Amino acid sequence: MGQIAAVLGASGYAGGEVVRLIDDHPAIDLIHLGAHSRAGESLAAVHPHLPDGDRILGSGDVDDLPDIDVAFLALPHGASAGPGLALAARGVTVVDLGSDFRMDTPERYEAA
Repeated sequence: MGQIAAVLGASGYAGGEVVRLIDDHPAIDLIHLGAHSRAGESLAAVHPHLPDGDRILGSGDVDDLPDIDVAFLALPHGASAGPGLALAARGVTVVDLGSDFRMDTPERYEAA
């Protein structure tokens, strides 16, 4: 078994692309598709081109996530910092597709 993953923001364009890439990855098991306003809908309702469209979009709230190893955040600008920090505090590896955690100076890059 590989890494257990979740995608938050799975109903948006970037989230759909992450789902597509993860679905083709042999070492990642995608168990949660988080969506804020589209929670409860099928994946096919928002991404009809993706396989396994009967998967249901769940909550985008980090407190509702099952145990995962890695979370991919495909959230709007400014919306990743809170969930990302909360997940990192739980020991989850966070991959943010937005700009919330970008290194803005060479000094911050070197410190990381």
